[in-house]
Amino acid sequence: MMKTSLKRLSVIGASLLALVTLATGCGSQNKQSSSETRTVTDMSGTQVKIPKKVNHVADMWHANNQVVMLLGGQKKLVATTQMIQSQPWFRTVYPAIKKVSAPLSGMDIQVEQLLKTKPDVVISSDPGQIKTAREAKLPTVNAMYQDFAGLRKSVNLTADVLGGKAPEIAQDYQKTLTHNLTFVKEQLKGIATKPKVLHIVDSTNLNQVDGRKTIVDEWIRAAGGQNALSQKGNMISVTTEQLAKANPDVIIVGSATDAAALKALKKNPVLSQLKAVKTGRVYGNPQGTFPWDRYSAEEALQVLWAAQKLHPDQFKSLNMVKKTQAFYQQYYNYQLTTQQAQRILRGQLPA
Repeated sequence: MMKTSLKRLSVIGASLLALVTLATGCGSQNKQSSSETRTVTDMSGTQVKIPKKVNHVADMWHANNQVVMLLGGQKKLVATTQMIQSQPWFRTVYPAIKKVSAPLSGMDIQVEQLLKTKPDVVISSDPGQIKTAREAKLPTVNAMYQDFAGLRKSVNLTADVLGGKAPEIAQDYQKTLTHNLTFVKEQLKGIATKPKVLHIVDSTNLNQVDGRKTIVDEWIRAAGGQNALSQKGNMISVTTEQLAKANPDVIIVGSATDAAALKALKKNPVLSQLKAVKTGRVYGNPQGTFPWDRYSAEEALQVLWAAQKLHPDQFKSLNMVKKTQAFYQQYYNYQLTTQQAQRILRGQLPA
């Protein structure tokens, strides 16, 4: 009887030891998991826990994919957008983007498809996408910005997410942006004339424009111009009568070549009479790995290009072809030919 009781006590003791061991194991596993995460504060001010080492990034914001590539993280992209996959200069610089999953239907995330890519972090700018990704228990970072200060902050945030050498590259980029803005400012010292500039989103809808309090307005002012419109807002709709009243000195059209932009404006009986059209000061905005005019780290080149278009006499010695080649070499490790750089500056597709 005594032997049986002792045997039972031994079994109970072994069971308790196993439970304690299991509990201790779980506790140390949780502790290890916690030590393998870090916290970043995204552009909305939300604190997001992400893995200490990020190897797989799902970037659902078109523009930020270009920032990821600028920071040397393109090989970490496991999910992207259809727009980036079809962006000609992005594909030229990084052909492998064609093979990256694009788990979107319009702007909606296809959760099952996204989960299959096993991202460590999701980056987005769309509130709906962010909500969906977070509901799927994926660490999700909002990288959206609206001005140069936001651009700088978003680049640093993306670098922080990527880790490795990315923060160092981000510092170099900040220096490049600061240098270019300072250079333009110095060249424009003593110049009181500020041309009125109209920025049209693209040539398919000439009434969709960029008003004040936007990043477009910011680079217009940095380049020595003034927005021809008094309305505020990004990609807003205005009437043809309002455009006629503004009568800009210069018109810049996104996602278009000079020829396509001028042709579209000349087709409109009212807009064809604008001062900028009559004097031939209509320009298609450069398009690189992402359009230079909005949400692109290539804004560092945009401000130089725009300043030269608005004040050609003050920037005669500025060689935008060489500036573009140097930027692509430094940040993408890609050697643009002279012809390729010229095509980017003209808003043309790769030959």
